[in-house]
Amino acid sequence: MHRGEIGHYSETTVHSEVVRAFIPNPLPPQPPIDLAGPLQQLLESAALALGGLDVVSSVLPDGALLPYSYVRKEAVLSSQIEGSQSSLSDLLVFELERATGLPQDDVREVSNYVAALQHGLQRLENDFPLSSRLLREIHNVLMSSARGRAKMPGDFRRSQNWIGGSRPSNAVLVPPPHTALPACMTELERFLHAEDDGLAVLLRAGLAHVQFETIHPFLDGNGRVGRLLITLLLCHAGSLREPLLYLSLYFKQHRGDYYDLLNHVRRTGDWEEWLAFFLRGVKQTAEGAVSTAQRLSTMFQMDRSQLQDTSGRRAGSVLRVHDALKGRPILTLPQVSHDAQISFPTAATAMDLLVQRGMAREITGGSRNRLFVYSQYLDILNEGT
Repeated sequence: MHRGEIGHYSETTVHSEVVRAFIPNPLPPQPPIDLAGPLQQLLESAALALGGLDVVSSVLPDGALLPYSYVRKEAVLSSQIEGSQSSLSDLLVFELERATGLPQDDVREVSNYVAALQHGLQRLENDFPLSSRLLREIHNVLMSSARGRAKMPGDFRRSQNWIGGSRPSNAVLVPPPHTALPACMTELERFLHAEDDGLAVLLRAGLAHVQFETIHPFLDGNGRVGRLLITLLLCHAGSLREPLLYLSLYFKQHRGDYYDLLNHVRRTGDWEEWLAFFLRGVKQTAEGAVSTAQRLSTMFQMDRSQLQDTSGRRAGSVLRVHDALKGRPILTLPQVSHDAQISFPTAATAMDLLVQRGMAREITGGSRNRLFVYSQYLDILNEGT
């Protein structure tokens, strides 16, 4: 449905140029979202897939391990969209306080994404509202690196920014002037908590994501915070008990369509076309996450069955090392010893057996400070990154 532009323009002066900054109308859209036909079917199938994902962590034997790995995979993907060159392996090694060979700012920003999401979820669990203040807190954690410190971490911008182009006059979009930010964010916050508009939570998440990206309230990090907002909203609404749904892979795979549709909505008010794209992404991502979780669970069980055949007293320690690697797929031997609660020599002997069985491999090539990776586990997590 074409409603016309979803906002109005305000003329501002930036670097001696007069530019037209776009101020979006408050949500929800008017006329209301038309759920007739395919969109209703997409909403139902996406909600069903999301429900299936929500039960995975409680149904699968190793489901409790999934948030750790999924959060980190999302951190890598969301940061890659912004140009980061870090991989999942880089992040896991960095978290072990080991050098990765990459510029530290790259991998630190990915690590900050993990910390920002965890901060947001913890605040929500403690009944802090999903609000502008929480988004600023998340931004502060996200931008607490060398490159981010000059980007006003934790504060809304106090100058004009723009998206695309070399300057505001040839930009793809000039977001609202900073003087309009308080009102825009207040309206967005009101929409996030509305209970009288009859909107399903998935529709609310899809609409709120576009609105946040259009407002672009920070000097940097808007894309990452905007993607985090989707997961936080679904967890806050109770649609997900664990943070297992992340759309960064879908947005990365369909990057051209994603950006085209964001601009299409702003120009035409065709929210239905954007929401159809968004709901297809939710369905595809949720089903993919369930499939991945099932593959990992099957792999864990098969590997454990093989290790249970280990003879003698070694069986118990080998299974403990296997459990440690399930918890964190890249580890040093001292950390294996600590996590598995066994002596260092016992951990080394058990790890050698996992290497012999082809389940683990050493990745430094040295004789000291060795790193071991649960090979197939990391391969599955790396898909798409």
